[in-house]
Amino acid sequence: MDRGPTVEIDLSALAFNLKEVKRIAGVPVIAVVKADAYGHGAVEASKTFQRHGAYALAVAFSGEALALREAGIRSPILALFEREDIKGFFTHRLTPVLHDLKTARAISKEASKRGLRLDVHLKADTGMGRMGFEDPEALYKAAVLPGLKVTGLLSHFSESDISDSDYMKLQLGRLKAIRDGLRRLGLKPLCHMANSAALIGFPESRLDAVRPGLLLYGCPPAPPAQFSSGLPAPISQGLVAPAMKVTTKVLALKRLKKGAGVSYGRTFITTRPTLTAVLPVGYADGYMRALSNRSYVILRGKRAPVIGRVCMDLAIVDVTDIKNVKEGDKAILLGREMKGSLTPLTELSISPWEIAKEVSTIPYEVLTSFGRARRVFVNR
Repeated sequence: MDRGPTVEIDLSALAFNLKEVKRIAGVPVIAVVKADAYGHGAVEASKTFQRHGAYALAVAFSGEALALREAGIRSPILALFEREDIKGFFTHRLTPVLHDLKTARAISKEASKRGLRLDVHLKADTGMGRMGFEDPEALYKAAVLPGLKVTGLLSHFSESDISDSDYMKLQLGRLKAIRDGLRRLGLKPLCHMANSAALIGFPESRLDAVRPGLLLYGCPPAPPAQFSSGLPAPISQGLVAPAMKVTTKVLALKRLKKGAGVSYGRTFITTRPTLTAVLPVGYADGYMRALSNRSYVILRGKRAPVIGRVCMDLAIVDVTDIKNVKEGDKAILLGREMKGSLTPLTELSISPWEIAKEVSTIPYEVLTSFGRARRVFVNR
């Protein structure tokens, strides 16, 4: 048998989410598909976003962009962090995001040698402290280099908690000031800064375009309880459609007596005669060891708690209270039991936020952790 879980990606959910984001944003959408589209499969996700009107796609490095070009994707592609593959910007028709004068000059030199002008976006560090021009004057110098056509200006929020927007306002103000400086140079680039959280909770940040990631994959950027009713529907109600469903099958059933230890370290001791189901999935497959004794799976329409430590290849759940469980039954690790619906996650579902809360992480890590799993695509 194949090891690990199966990751089912609902492409119709991706299309639905893009449509809702476009409707709420009211400006072009740059779909972030880096990290294999947050574990959803960059090629298929990008094809879906391209088909349904994404203005552009955004990847982290040029290798990701090359895979999209080889798959026949024609949309503009922003390379958010690439600094080394200068020739690749030209051969793969990419739009590099420039963070410093050194890289800008190298691209300018290559463009001039080729007799071309390359579309570029300039990144201003307005308070993230990671990458981008800290000095606006250096950014202005890059903007007027020969061979470069500045078609975009961007920055990135370091905080996008919708409950406190003071620092967001400060960062946005800095970006607008730089935009004004470029306009004085006769440049009018597309200005974009809003990620998923800012798109929802900080409408002023939508500018000329938005750059969401998590929302497109059907996960709110904060727990739904944090959203007020005044935010845009349906996203304010958590009604983006989850696109990822992670399943596996029951490998074996085992009956244990009261007082039996379960898995490594006997961190779980049965308090009654217990029927367990062994699942062929473990931390080597992205199902985190930190979920030991803390999470659930869905089996036959009910929640079954994970008991004992999650192993490298196996996990164990208590199915004593679930009738008629058989070897080969499907177990849902992430997502919902309901099929063919774009309704939100319910009690008979396990959301990325639920798992993230249990292991003190964020949904981004939960989604991308299943990136190596077997993936299938459906279109409802």
